[in-house]
Amino acid sequence: MARSIHYRASVFGVLALLSTVAIWSAAAQDARAPDYEAIVAAPDRSDADRQTDQRRQPAKMLAFTGARPGMKVLDMEANAGYSTELLARAVGPDGVVYAQDPAALIERFVKDKFDIRAQKPAMKNVVHVIRNFDDPIPPDVSGLDLITFFFAYHDVTYMPVDRAEMDKKMFAALKPGGFLVIADHSARPGDGTSVAKTLHRIEESTLRQEIEAAGFKLASEAEFLRHPEDPRDAPVFHPAVPVDEFVLKYQKPL
Repeated sequence: MARSIHYRASVFGVLALLSTVAIWSAAAQDARAPDYEAIVAAPDRSDADRQTDQRRQPAKMLAFTGARPGMKVLDMEANAGYSTELLARAVGPDGVVYAQDPAALIERFVKDKFDIRAQKPAMKNVVHVIRNFDDPIPPDVSGLDLITFFFAYHDVTYMPVDRAEMDKKMFAALKPGGFLVIADHSARPGDGTSVAKTLHRIEESTLRQEIEAAGFKLASEAEFLRHPEDPRDAPVFHPAVPVDEFVLKYQKPL
């Protein structure tokens, strides 16, 4: 009986220690988290970006990604670099953000917009990666802490891109326990990818299936860009009502 009591006490002691370590670890992570509201309020951000803030809620998005100083981040389809700059500010000078764009997209849409933004001091820790979606990560880059893919996965569905290969490459580039945060404009149930080019929307369940097929596990989802009043049957540009958007956080298993 005494041995049994001693065994149970030991087990409880170990569990208590593990719980304490978990609390300490969480506290340490919270202590490293930057002031996201202050990042968004930085006086050297452009007026155009502040206009975009009104619909993108960047402080909440940054907090949801968990971007912290020192992280290695890949920003898929960086485009003009709105999100890239915010991530660069969050990871700080000891971190790095790889901003991916295919050459064809730069030539057709981005032009010199990213290069102009890249001259800002806040962008010193950014590397512009000109690579196709099928193979978006340079061979010397691995162990990423975070990948972001904001409001552009739907675009890839009507391009000549092997999305399964793209998703596998993102999965491989993350360190175990690393995260993929992906957000996009909601389509109606049953629309799948059929309205991606016309409405710039994608059905959430379709995106989930594709991402999860690569091995990602859903960790959490956010509601701060949800708009149930959106009928999801109109293009996302200049909508009559706010666009319903989903925000998902996936993790590469440990």
